[in-house]
Formats: sequence, structure tokens, C-alpha cells
Amino acid sequence: MTDANKMPENESNPDLPTPNDVNETPNYLDELGDMPITEHLIELRSHLIRIFIAVLVIFLALVGMSRKLYDALSEPLVAQLPPNATMIATDITSNFMAPLRLTLFVAAFVAMPYILYQVWSFVAPGLYKKEKKIAIPILISSIFLFYTGIAFAYFIVLNGVLRFFISFAPDNVLPMTDIASYLSFVMKLFLVFGLTFEIPVVTLILILTGIVSVDTLTKQRKYIIVGCFGVSAIVTPPDGISMLMLAIPMWLLFELGLLLARVLIKDKVSQDLVET
Repeated sequence: MTDANKMPENESNPDLPTPNDVNETPNYLDELGDMPITEHLIELRSHLIRIFIAVLVIFLALVGMSRKLYDALSEPLVAQLPPNATMIATDITSNFMAPLRLTLFVAAFVAMPYILYQVWSFVAPGLYKKEKKIAIPILISSIFLFYTGIAFAYFIVLNGVLRFFISFAPDNVLPMTDIASYLSFVMKLFLVFGLTFEIPVVTLILILTGIVSVDTLTKQRKYIIVGCFGVSAIVTPPDGISMLMLAIPMWLLFELGLLLARVLIKDKVSQDLVET
């Protein structure tokens, strides 16, 4: 057989990595195979140190504003309290530690894009070009959705939940919330909603990696909706308002992820047909 009649290896199977994709990472992949586990851990440690330094720098820059940050966080609760009620500190260290804990949380919140960038820098060299094209939008979307979830919890959910709990206080009880307990409550609420808003990203990853299919998730929709309400009942405070405010967005975000997966799969099929 002459060289003119030879078929290129990748032409017969479009799913195989192209030469450009392979040339993009072969040296690194070879190194991965030869590197001992200690070198992987050293590389991971360097990224973790960068994350720690970034959070520490932001924390030190904000530590002087820790009291103002706590005032802003407690404003929704103070607005709901009766005229003679205030927040209290049941522990002598709470006045000092609660604002510092909040400042550390805010520092990690501000540094989240850099934290995810370091995670990306650690795993990206082992990805092919096509995988990077999918991973970068997913990374950016996850940052945006995490911030959106926390904003939704602060501006919409928190006021309703606090109003509900305070309205059920007996007439002979004056609500006075401990500042450390309130901080733990709010941080848990923010974390739950921040992670919940990642549902479209998780749905896309599960479908694009082939773990589940769009048809399977569509058929199991009713069970997933029930699961959304079950999870929200467990992770939210024991009231119907917060449960609904978490369960309904969870369901809608799942539907959004399902819709985006259909669009991406349809575009991928169309592109494969054109290339064929």
C-alpha cells in the first residue's frame, strides 16, 4: 500500500484525540506516569500554600473592618427584633471571636475565584484541548453560581426566615440572639445555598462524563423533585419557608442544568455530523 492510500489514524475515529490535542500535553502526561506520589503531593502543597497566603492577605486587609462586617451581617436580624431587644454575647470571647470568624469567612469568599484557579492549575495540564474547552466555562459558571446562591440567601431568604422565627416568640419572651449562634446559623445558610446553586454544574458534569444520561434524569424527574424537598427539609432550619425557598430553586436549577445539557449534546451531535 502506498503512502497516498494510507488513511490517517485519527480520521477513522473522530473521537480520538487530534495531534494538536496530544501534542499539547504529552510531556506532562509522561511526567505524571514517572513522577512518584511524593512529587504529586509537593505540587499539591504548593497550590495549597498559595491558597492559604491569598486568604491570609485578604483576611489581614479586612480584619480592621471586622466589626463593621458583623454589623452589616446582623442588620437583617436587628431590624426584626422588638424595640427593647438586642443581640447578646453569652461568652466573654464572643465579642472578639465572632467578628474574626466572619472576617475569615469573607476572606475565603472573596478569594474563591483564586482558590478555584489554583485547583484548575493543578488539574488542567492533564486535560486535552476539548476537555479544557468544557472545563473553563464550567469553572466560571461555578464561581458565578456560588456567589449568586449566597446573595439569594442574604437578600431574599434570610429576612423571611428571621421574621418567621421571631414572630413565633411567646408574648412573655423577649428575643435576644447570641452573636456566635447567629453567625453559625447564617454561615450554614450561606454555605447551603451557595452549594445548592451549583446543581446545574453538577448536572452538566454527570451528563457530559456519561455517568447518567438526559433521558434517565428526565424519567427520574419526579423522584429528584421529592429528593429536593427531602434534602431541603434536612439542611434548612425547621420551618416551611426556608424549606420552600431552598427546594424550589433546587428543582429549577436542576431543570436548568438538564436544559443546558440537551443544548450541548445537540450541538455536539451536529458538530460530529458536520465533521463526518
